[in-house]
Amino acid sequence: MVEVRCGCRGCVCRPAAMKHCFYNESVGFFYNNSRKELTTYWRTKDILVVALGLTVSLIVLLTNLLVIAAIIINRRFHYPIYYLLGNLAAADLFAGIAYMFLMFHTGPRTAELSLKTWFIRQSLLDTSLTASVVNLLAIAVERHQTVLTMQLHSKMSNQRVMILIFCIWATALLLGLIPSYGWHCLCALEECSSMAPLYSRSYLTFWAISNLLVFLLMAVVYAHIFIYVKRKMGRMSAHTSFHPRYRETVVGLVKTVTIILGAFLICWTPGQVVLLLDGLGCKSCNVLAVEKYVLLLAEINSLINAIVYSYRDNEMRSTFRRILCTICYRNPKYTPTAVKPNGADRGSLSLNGHFTVDSSI
Repeated sequence: MVEVRCGCRGCVCRPAAMKHCFYNESVGFFYNNSRKELTTYWRTKDILVVALGLTVSLIVLLTNLLVIAAIIINRRFHYPIYYLLGNLAAADLFAGIAYMFLMFHTGPRTAELSLKTWFIRQSLLDTSLTASVVNLLAIAVERHQTVLTMQLHSKMSNQRVMILIFCIWATALLLGLIPSYGWHCLCALEECSSMAPLYSRSYLTFWAISNLLVFLLMAVVYAHIFIYVKRKMGRMSAHTSFHPRYRETVVGLVKTVTIILGAFLICWTPGQVVLLLDGLGCKSCNVLAVEKYVLLLAEINSLINAIVYSYRDNEMRSTFRRILCTICYRNPKYTPTAVKPNGADRGSLSLNGHFTVDSSI
């Protein structure tokens, strides 16, 4: 052993033990270390999971492409809330692509992956799902502002919206790429997690807690909206001079808030709890038994987002029909009944500058 002189006279120090890293090992080495099963053949369960995953991914891609196309072609959607909805659809579209990439690189194919490809597979998922969650939070804050000021659209400038969208993706990329650039367990096998054998348990704990905090913040924002709406309805009941459309708007808002919170809670909480348990090193928790299912459930939220935030909007549905029935529109005998003139359509959606019944909340 080479002796190294220390700062004090006559002192001899032993060099600190070098940390050994396993950059040249295979994916199977880390799976064996974490005791995660790595199959070499396709089981019935694997085929069913992949088939279901690819089906969900395809639906997510198509629905969110439809949302993006509708926002682009319809000038009525050129407002901050719809730009955020378009970005949410882009994040969910990316999530669909990432999940589809996972389905093509899972099961027996996992053992054939290089460490770099494995990290790419996981980073795509982390980035896309994080972008989707942060988008939901941004929409919640925007809706909170417009509902409380009783406006149809936010006064946020397009420049601020673009900055916000940039920050959303920067945050998602940062959280998604952190493990690939150091927060892994390639140099500390005892820190490897069970669900993601190349990820450090501390990262899973951080990621799960971050997402749960975002959910809590969303719950607080929407709870405030819910309380405000209930109080507004109480005041409205004492004043019969209010237009019936205004009351429908309030009721529609309460329903939408309930759907949003319920869908987010059902789709995201199980996965985050499982990740947190794995990150905390729970030995008695069989997290691997439900891993694929909670991930699929989180991916389904990307489909629900398109339905809740877009399909409840009459104008959005009319635009969807325009896109899907392009051939019908070329027929001179076809007269679309869904798309009304500007005044008629907007007159039913806007009352004294208030938000609409079907406007995305």
